[in-house]
Amino acid sequence: MSLPRVAGHPDYSSLGTSQFIPVIWSGKLLTKLYAKNVLAAISNTDYEGEIKDYGDTVIIRTIPTGTINTYSKGQDLTFERLESPAVSLLIDHGRYFGAVVDSVDAYQSDIRLLDKWTTMYGELMANNIDTHVLASLRAGAHAHNVGSTAGEISGDINLGVAGTALQITKANVLDFIVDCGTVLGEQNVPKDGAWMVCPEWFGGIIMKSDLKDASMTGDGKSVLRNGRIGIIWPFEIFLSNQLPAALGSGGDAARICYDVPFGNKMGLTFASQFVQTKRFEPERTFGEGIKSLNVFGHQITMPEAIGCGYVRK
Repeated sequence: MSLPRVAGHPDYSSLGTSQFIPVIWSGKLLTKLYAKNVLAAISNTDYEGEIKDYGDTVIIRTIPTGTINTYSKGQDLTFERLESPAVSLLIDHGRYFGAVVDSVDAYQSDIRLLDKWTTMYGELMANNIDTHVLASLRAGAHAHNVGSTAGEISGDINLGVAGTALQITKANVLDFIVDCGTVLGEQNVPKDGAWMVCPEWFGGIIMKSDLKDASMTGDGKSVLRNGRIGIIWPFEIFLSNQLPAALGSGGDAARICYDVPFGNKMGLTFASQFVQTKRFEPERTFGEGIKSLNVFGHQITMPEAIGCGYVRK
C-alpha cells in the first residue's frame, strides 16, 4: 500500500525516478524535440551552435548574385565587387517547463520517471514550436508563390485564396502538388531539398489516390518519426496537425480551410536550443524538481523559396 496523499497530488508510485544530469538531459530533450518536430526537416539549422541565450542575434551571410558578361577578343575586363548582405536571425522566442516529483514517489518507483517525462515534454515542445512557426510561413512567402495568380512567369496558377479555397480531391491532388512545384521552379528554386507540409486528411487523400504507391518511397520509420509520408515530385511530403486551420470566409464560410506551406530548406532558417536545464529542491515539500528553458528563432532568408497553398477538404 502506498503512502496516503493529499487531494490533487498525482500518484507516481507505479511510475519512476530518474538520475538527473543537466547536460545529458538537455541533449535528450533536443533529440526528442527534433524527432517530432517538422521544422527540423523543412529548414536549415546550420547556426544552432551559435545560440547561447534568449535574445541572441545570429548573423547569417548570404550569397550575392553576380553578372555574366559577353566577351570579345582583346576587350578590357570589368570586375565586380560583390557584397554579401547579412540577415539577422534573432533568438527571440522562449518556452519553458517545470515539474516536481515527491521524494516518496521517487523512492517507490521502479522506472526512471524524469526520463519518461523527457519524451512527453519533447513532444509538447515540438508541437508548440511547430504551431508557432508554421503559422508565420504564409506571411513570409514571396508574393508570386501564393494566391490564385501564383507563378513568377505564368501568373495563372491557382493555389487558393481567402474566400475561395482550393478544394482537394483524389482527382486533383496530384495537380496541386505539381502546380506548387511549378511555382518554385519558376523562381529557379532547386528541387533538391523541396518540402511540403499537409494536414492529415490531405495525406489520407494521397493514400486513396493513384499516388499511393509513389508516396511510400523512403524509409519505413519516417511516418512514426516526423510525419514524413514520402516523395512526390518534387516534394518530400510531411503531415502535421499544427498547420493553421480556421473557418473560411465568403463561399468557404462554413468550411475549415488550411494553409499548406511548401518550399525549399534553403529558404527557412530555424534554430532551437535548451540553454538551461536544472535540478532543484522545492522549498515546501520533499522531492526534486526540474526546470528547462528552450529558446529558438526562425527567419525566412529567401522568400522566393517559400510558398503556401490555401485549401479545404
